Amino acid sequence: MSATCQQTPNGRFSARIHRGTEQIGGTCVELEYGGSRILLDLGMPLDADEFEPSLMPRVEGLERADPTLLAIIVSHGHVDHWGLIPNVKLRVSVGMGAATKRILRAAAAFVPRPFVPEDTLDLSDRTPVQIGPFQITPYLVDHSAYDAYALLIEAGGKRLFYSGDIRGHGRKASLFEKLLRLPPTNVDAMLLEGSSLGRIGLDEGFPSESDIEERLVERFRTPGFIALSASAQNIDRIVSVYRACKRTDRVLVLDLYAMEILRATGNDHVPAPGWPNLSVYIPEYQRRQIARNERFDLLEPYKSVRVYPEQLEMLASRAVMLFRPAMMFDADRAGLWEGARAIWSQWDGYLKEGAGAKLRADLADRGIPLEAIHTSGHASIRDLQRLASAVSPRALVPIHTFQANSYPEFFANVVRRKDGEWWPV
Repeated sequence: MSATCQQTPNGRFSARIHRGTEQIGGTCVELEYGGSRILLDLGMPLDADEFEPSLMPRVEGLERADPTLLAIIVSHGHVDHWGLIPNVKLRVSVGMGAATKRILRAAAAFVPRPFVPEDTLDLSDRTPVQIGPFQITPYLVDHSAYDAYALLIEAGGKRLFYSGDIRGHGRKASLFEKLLRLPPTNVDAMLLEGSSLGRIGLDEGFPSESDIEERLVERFRTPGFIALSASAQNIDRIVSVYRACKRTDRVLVLDLYAMEILRATGNDHVPAPGWPNLSVYIPEYQRRQIARNERFDLLEPYKSVRVYPEQLEMLASRAVMLFRPAMMFDADRAGLWEGARAIWSQWDGYLKEGAGAKLRADLADRGIPLEAIHTSGHASIRDLQRLASAVSPRALVPIHTFQANSYPEFFANVVRRKDGEWWPV
């Protein structure tokens, strides 16, 4: 729930978590020093279907002009960390990774609630930036969102480290190990996400992204059309699927949205037009969007690798299509379902309602088996312990968790805070 306004402590670096001490998603942290303030994230709660004014934290400067609010710093591009920013009534400076900005801009032409960042402060790995009295040092981390950062904030001689969303088993696991080797030091307070607490035990872990690739290779060896549902913004997963396709001589079929997201990364090591085992298909709903918005320029980079319904039908036995519910019409029209299978490669909670539940029902109606092959975007408890030990904060504050009460079982120096409570760093 929205935090109530309270008087900030004077003359010292202070913090309050508006949302996150008792839930995952919708994160927002306010920091204050010397009369100046910044926010770390301003996310949409995961259980909110659309914006309502009551979701906005009670932060001065979001609805009325307040020059003491200097900036909103976005840790990464998941909507539960930025989703309320488009509803801020006044222009507030925003900081985020340069690739995150490009991805959000690329997605804007395709998603129902777009966020098109304007001029932003670009974050880059371990490069400090000064915003008023706050020095902010981003740490590039491993997460299912591309270009994700943990954040060290310094003010008034005190240091707060915010983990953001983090893991150690993705394709960028080396970033997690680097953070363990070269962590921020002399940290007074650490805000540590705990998404995995309550989901797995202490001695359990998550499959690595390489493990996911191996499972996909095993499934891809059997011929027949495969509809694979994954987030186009989970670049690690798209790379895993593409590598599995290459290893089994399959063709990965991506839509325009996915291709634009990949292009926005600016990374030469992710699939691009001209790569082998890659084709582009424009589903009917995207064709209509393009025509309606007169965005024919979006098609130009993909002309050489584009396939049409009749070609898709010919490819079917060796095609893996990045699939979403709106593509059901295209699959039906092209007759792709004979001997087909489906793979769900994202959080299984999305299958319980909304578009995910409809997709599962539609597949069942067509007799298509659905299998889940996925791994978490968040760290195991063991990896969280390794991180906490490396940073060794004077106070460890739970955030982004439903299990704050269990933190003392796993971590030292735990100090619980309440949503809306100001406390000195």
